This record gives sequence, C-alpha cells and structure tokens, in this order.
Amino acid sequence: MDVKIAFLNGELDEEIYMENPKVFVLVGNEKKVSRLAKSLYGPKQAPKQWNEHLNGIILANGFTHNNANKCIYSKFTKGYKVIICFCVDDLLIFDTNLEEIQETNKYLASQFKMKDMQEMDTIVGIKVKKHSGGYALNQSHYISKVLYKFKHLKIKDANTPYDTSVKLVENTRRVIA
Repeated sequence: MDVKIAFLNGELDEEIYMENPKVFVLVGNEKKVSRLAKSLYGPKQAPKQWNEHLNGIILANGFTHNNANKCIYSKFTKGYKVIICFCVDDLLIFDTNLEEIQETNKYLASQFKMKDMQEMDTIVGIKVKKHSGGYALNQSHYISKVLYKFKHLKIKDANTPYDTSVKLVENTRRVIA
C-alpha cells in the first residue's frame, strides 16, 4: 500500500510559521508569514508528525509494535497473523490469509487516501520475486542504478574471496526480543 500525501496527515503539536510563496505575496504584505494548520513536506517535524499519526492509527486497531523495530507491527489471534511493515509512506502487509490482508487494507484505506499496489514487486530498493519455494530478494537493479549514477558501468567482475566448502543452512533458532 502507498499512502498518498502521507506527511500532510500529520497533526502539528506546535506552532510553525513559514514564509509565503512569492506567488501569494501581495504588494504591501511582503513581511507577512503563514501559520501552518497541518503538517507539510519540508519542515523537519513532518516525518515525526506523520509517524506519530500512523502509529496511533495502527495501534488503535489492535496491533502491537515489534520490540526490535518500531516500523513493524503485528496482530496475532488464533485465526490469523497479520504483520505490517512501513517505510516512510509505503506499507507492506503480510498474512497467511488473504481475507485478513484485505480487511487490514480496508481499515487503513478508511483512515488514509491510499493506493493498493497489489502484490509486492519492489520495496526499499529490494526486488521481490515469488517462486514455488517462497520468495527471492535481489538488489541487482538498485546496484545498477547506483553504478549508473556514479558512471561506473564499465567495471569488470572480480572474484570475491569465499570459502566454497562452507555450506549455508537455514537458521531455525527463534530470536526473542
């Protein structure tokens, strides 16, 4: 899910004034400023205000914070396990039951103007590909963008020192925070 104009949802808890854009300045009123009634993109408070507002909405729906990361919320019952991860204005919703994902989407859409991005393709620069055994994560397109940006596309591959006798196994230990 993508929250449209996310920062404009934040409520200000202090008075903030800004210079008026030049197109709105009337002759004789050049020294006047405007008081913001809502959060806005740009002020340093905007991300904090948006985060606090989103946090209140999600927690009010019965979710709890993850102890290790405050951008992850979960809601577990006997029938389902919903996890919400967010990064700025993007929300990723996990569940074993599609109906619960839709119910969570519906709740969030009742609170914010949102766009349902359907099944995840990319999040925070990570390409996600579904296959029969689960999901594969890949950042090759992000790496290509960085290389292009810094004009290093003509580099040559190099072997990475790695002991090929080491066999990786799935970590089955549960981390309790």
